[in-house]
Amino acid sequence: MSSTAEVAAEESAPATGAWLHAVVRHVEPATLAGLAGMGGAPVRAVAGAGLVAVVSPAPLDEYGEEPLRHHLEDLAWLERAARAHHAVVDALARQGPVVPARLATVHTDDERVATSLAARRAELSATLTRLTGRGEWGVKGYLMPGAPVESTAAQDGGGVGTAYLRRRRAQLTARDERQQVASAAADAVHGALCEVAVAGRRHAPQDRRLSGASTPMALNGAYLVDVAALRRFTDLVDSLGDRHPGLRLELTGPWPAYSFVAERPAGAAGEPR
Repeated sequence: MSSTAEVAAEESAPATGAWLHAVVRHVEPATLAGLAGMGGAPVRAVAGAGLVAVVSPAPLDEYGEEPLRHHLEDLAWLERAARAHHAVVDALARQGPVVPARLATVHTDDERVATSLAARRAELSATLTRLTGRGEWGVKGYLMPGAPVESTAAQDGGGVGTAYLRRRRAQLTARDERQQVASAAADAVHGALCEVAVAGRRHAPQDRRLSGASTPMALNGAYLVDVAALRRFTDLVDSLGDRHPGLRLELTGPWPAYSFVAERPAGAAGEPR
């Protein structure tokens, strides 16, 4: 029989939901044992419909719909959450195909997690099959700084002001031309990489404050590549860099296939279910 104190503690304790990290076909207990989820809490597996969802406990006073709405406007909180979420997804991806969940996908309990797996079993199974033996690779293309435009003094009169305006116009024209050439090169690089990759997707170029690069980004591509074709793909990136000297190409990966899964693998982002 519960004491009055025990009942009061149970009533005051916040309800705990489940933060969804990813869906897999199978996961070894040893893999989960070494993983920390949100807030450093241990992750666990929730089975349903022949699939496994990997979740971590999410107290709803912090991860419920209303608190999440405020947290997602806090860049520091968002960065911590994204890192913790990705660490789990990345570890699972090293063991086999994985369908990452969107950030801040929270269910009210494990039963809702299992129900969502059953509801989307066909879609999730098809996605896992499509991702088997494949990885996501990123290719970013940055504009190479062009040679400075040499100023030329006006020989046909007009004075210092006119010479400055002509010089400035020439500089802007040269910059525009470099950007147009880089854009065409980015199109060509993306097209060539898509011929080797199973699928390709272009994301919006990152702002320099986010990329950390000193020059603008012209290409922000993601490519789903068969393991058997990886050497061919990486060699192609190298050769395309030589072929398009106006772009500096950067290869990253492998990543979990964030770019090649359904928008909402099992539940809606930021909506406790």
